[in-house]
Parts: sequence; C-alpha cells; structure tokens
Amino acid sequence: MITRKAMRPRDVANEISACIAEKNIENILDFFHPDYLMSFPPTEPLKSGLDTIKESFQPFIDIGAKLNSTVIGEVINGDIAVLQANWSIVDLQGNKLGEGSSTEVLKQRADGSWQYFIDCPLGLPFLE
Repeated sequence: MITRKAMRPRDVANEISACIAEKNIENILDFFHPDYLMSFPPTEPLKSGLDTIKESFQPFIDIGAKLNSTVIGEVINGDIAVLQANWSIVDLQGNKLGEGSSTEVLKQRADGSWQYFIDCPLGLPFLE
C-alpha cells in the first residue's frame, strides 16, 4: 500500500481523500501530529488522540465517501502553516454528508512533509 505524504500544507486534505478511497486509515493517522487538537463541533470541548481520528474517518472509509477540499487561504512561516479551506464529504451517490469552512494549523516534519496540528473543520471554537 502507498504511504502518502503532503509536501505542501494545501495538499494534506487531498492526500487524506486519496487515503479514504484506498481504505488506508493508518496513513490517515499519519497526517495528524501526535499533539494535535480538533475543535469539532466548535460548541464542544477540544478533542485529541488517534482514536478521535479513527472515529471521524472510519465511517467515511466504510461507505466509500469522498472528501473534497479547496484551500482558499494559506500562510506559511517556517515550519508552521495556517490554512482556510472549504470542504465537503459526499457519499457514492453524491449526497453531501457534511460540509464546512475550516481553519487549520499545520506543522512541518523533519522530512519536509506536513501534518495537522490544530484542526477546526467548522471554524474556531466559540468563546464562553
């Protein structure tokens, strides 16, 4: 099985989409930094850990869903990047299962590839 890497921050979501099509959950996990945080939905406490990733992506793998992502903004400063993207997940019939506008922070690894460090699929969490 191919081990995918993203050599530009804007390519991470597209590589994850390819991993979903290949049913490669282990490679998907590699796109998330060990210390990452996810805000989803923004009204709930932050989540972390590989189990959170598996819970989020395994159902899409099981049904053959496709992740579509369009990066609309990117700022890179050394080994840190901030992205904004519009995304959707569709099933085999083209029905939208979810969509949103995300804010993402990525970190570059020693090999030059990128991983999510903070992922906010529906935007930043709400202040209390």
